[in-house]
Amino acid sequence: MGTIEDRGELSSEARHLAKKARTQLQAAREAINSRDTPMSLLSGSVMDRTWANIHRAEVSILRLSGEAELAWWGREVLARAQQHLGDEDPLRNELESQLRSNGHHVNNHFRDLAVRALRAANDAQDLERARARSFRNILLTSVLVTSVIAGLIVLWAYYDPAAIAQKLCFRPQANLVCPISGTPRGGDVLIVEFFGLCGAALAGAVSLRHMQGTATPYMVPICLLLLRLPIGALAAVFGLLVVQGGFVPGLTDLDSSAQILAWALVFGVAQETVTRLVDQQGKRVLSNVRGPSRGFEDDDEPNER
Repeated sequence: MGTIEDRGELSSEARHLAKKARTQLQAAREAINSRDTPMSLLSGSVMDRTWANIHRAEVSILRLSGEAELAWWGREVLARAQQHLGDEDPLRNELESQLRSNGHHVNNHFRDLAVRALRAANDAQDLERARARSFRNILLTSVLVTSVIAGLIVLWAYYDPAAIAQKLCFRPQANLVCPISGTPRGGDVLIVEFFGLCGAALAGAVSLRHMQGTATPYMVPICLLLLRLPIGALAAVFGLLVVQGGFVPGLTDLDSSAQILAWALVFGVAQETVTRLVDQQGKRVLSNVRGPSRGFEDDDEPNER
């Protein structure tokens, strides 16, 4: 900005544009230095405000740049367009054609094209980031809801053991076999959910070999791992209820507490069949968030699954 303003030959419209760019950059600094609240972290309002002002300032600076400053904008705008605009995007194709014939330098003849391409790429980047944040918020909400349900089931079991805990007990012979002892109690549901959670944690640890790091600040892979835990706890309870109901041929009466808990662990691991689908959706969302290293990679990478 200082280089542009030091030229001393700005029109009134250009001076207004330069002042606007400075205001936008200052707004971005204030946004990024503001104190985050839980709501702002979930909504992403601070990050959205920061990037929106930075992107608007970039467009203003490109519009103000003189011939000397325009030269280096070519590769920057082209890289941004290739990262965030599709192969069939007309703006991207026209920009590539103009830059190819001009040594990858922007000049006044197609400055407006570069401005429109940069604005479109920035808008696409903001949309990619918003989608990743929305998916993260859905995951966090799912973790919260399933955790509350699992907790309520435990509380219900302590309040009325006959309603839930007794359904996790089996009678292979004369004596009743429960997860802890021979009498249904609230702790039976708690320990079954704990073993289901442990099974989900083991499955999550194994699934780490398929997970990749991400440059986004939304911790989507971590949220995917967290989602497994309450689902594993619920899967253990509901899985044993299915066994109790006789829906599994040849598996009706479990003979010991250890066998009941072993099946709770198995059902906790089995939640992977459900969460794997969520993992695949998470990979699709993250693959559309293109950072500086994206746009030049082979998108047809083999799927390890």
